This record gives sequence, structure tokens and C-alpha cells, in this order.
Amino acid sequence: MKIGSLQLDNNIILAPMAGITDLPYRLIMKRFGAGLVFTEMISANGLFFNGAATRELLQTVAEERPLGIQLFGESADRLAEAARIVSPGGDLIDINLGCPVRKVVRSGAGSALLNDPSKVGQIVAAVRRATTLPVTIKLRSGWDQTSLNFLEIAHIAVEEGVDAITLHPRTRCQGFGGYANREHIRQLKERVAVPVIGSGDIFTVDDIKTMFIETGCDAVMIGRGGYGNPWLIQQALDAMAGRVPRQPDASDRFHVASQHLELFLDTFGPRKTLGHMRKHLCWYVRGLENSAAFRSAVNGARSVEEMRSTLQDFFAKVA
Repeated sequence: MKIGSLQLDNNIILAPMAGITDLPYRLIMKRFGAGLVFTEMISANGLFFNGAATRELLQTVAEERPLGIQLFGESADRLAEAARIVSPGGDLIDINLGCPVRKVVRSGAGSALLNDPSKVGQIVAAVRRATTLPVTIKLRSGWDQTSLNFLEIAHIAVEEGVDAITLHPRTRCQGFGGYANREHIRQLKERVAVPVIGSGDIFTVDDIKTMFIETGCDAVMIGRGGYGNPWLIQQALDAMAGRVPRQPDASDRFHVASQHLELFLDTFGPRKTLGHMRKHLCWYVRGLENSAAFRSAVNGARSVEEMRSTLQDFFAKVA
């Protein structure tokens, strides 16, 4: 898999996800074989005003490379300046044209840009001029079912020099509900010469296989399906190589959950760990007996030590 000048080891890619794809999460996913990992959405305005919280999102280490940095904003000039600022710390720049969150949309960024194709062209052109790194876009099919303009947006972006396109085939108005229409990805793949990355409703190895078969896409992006399940990446790579995918047992889950907890603690300290690792630990125990009791206990933990002991006690009983 090649995106512009960037050669990837494989075509299983971790999606950029706000509040999820911080450095510890990316390291876990990289260790399970992700060919490319992405930061959370980085605000171009936050970089312009040198916000500490925005800068924190850019933490990186050599182990996770190659790293894609996703930018969002409504101004071509500020997005171009953001690309110049972050380029030394990454290997690819992605422009978010798909975020459906109301706060982002109200600012004119994310999926709001789908309503202004000419502005998308200005943004891509400005970012393309600002960096020598590969430039990609991630978009949705359109604002709603009456304005499915993903092909128009894609053609404009390609004309302005984009190196690959990721399509999540839902509209902004769908949010994450309803049906992700893979036919849109197939249509996009037929119409553009750059690589197409398929996204949306990827939860199993069969979902990944189906995405490749039905759309002809060049790569698959894993988002929510990776929550508490980094094994999905390795399973997909095994299946594509003709190997039998291995299912994690309780010991595997405990080992990776513990590793994730300690990585987060080392990176961000105890206060942020206590607030942010609850959701991840709950995802790691999904489907296991007494997982509801674990969720209640870990969400009530008042220290990292209590969180750690709750995890240990749960898996001691599962084993």
C-alpha cells in the first residue's frame, strides 16, 4: 500500500477518532500490526493560538510511525499553517471533511465543508502547497440523502493534489446510525485514480473481507470495531495471508488491558488516566461473564491503584 511517497507495510489502517486515538491507544494498535495510525482530530485554530491541549494531541514516538496527523478547521489559510506546523512530527496530513459533531459543524469545519465544494478545493490546494508530505481527505457521502456529493468533492480534491481518499459512506445527518452504504465506496474507487480507503461498520474479519470484495478499495480503516479489540487488526492480516485468525482468551485480554493502562499512566499521569481509561477497560471485558459488575466497579474507582486492582481481581476470577 502506497499513499503518495509513503510506503505502508499493509493496508489495515487505524481511523482518527476524537477522544480515542491518543498515543497509548495508537501504540497498542501499532503493536498489533496497523499499517498506519492517526492522531485524534487536531484543531487548526488550536494550533494557531498555541493551545496546550491541542499540542498535547501531537505527542509521538518512533515506534508508532508512520503517523498520520488529521487536521480540522474552516479556514484554508489556517489549515495550511497548521500543516506547516505539524509536518515535521508526522508522515501524512489528513483533512477532516466528515466529523458530524455539532460543535465542529457549527464552526464551519468537518462535514459542514461538504456543503461548500469550492471551499474544499481551496483548503486542499492550500494544504498541498504547505507540505511535502502526502495529503489525504476523510469525508462522508454528503450532508444528507438529498445531497450525496462525495464524487464531486473527491474529484475536486484529486484535481488539487490529494494523494488518497477515505470515505465513510454515511451522511452527516445519519451520524453513526443507519446503514453505511458500501456502494458509495465502490463508485468512488471506479471514478478516481488515487487510492481509496473504505471506512464504516468494520467490526469483524468478515466485515473487512466484505469491504475489500464489494468495493475494490485499496485499504480498510478500523474505527469503533477496534475498541477493546486490537486483535481485529492481527486477525485481518492473518486471514489475508491465509493463516487462521486467533481469538484472544482471557489471559490475552488481561495482558493487553494492563499494558494499555500502564502506557496511559506513563504518558499522561494518574489524574487523566483515572478519567480516560475507564471506557477502554470496560471495552476489554465485553462479552465476559460478570462484565457488568466490572464496569460498575471500575467506573467507581477513585484511584489508578483501585482501577488496577479491580482489573486484576476480575481476570483472576475469569481465569
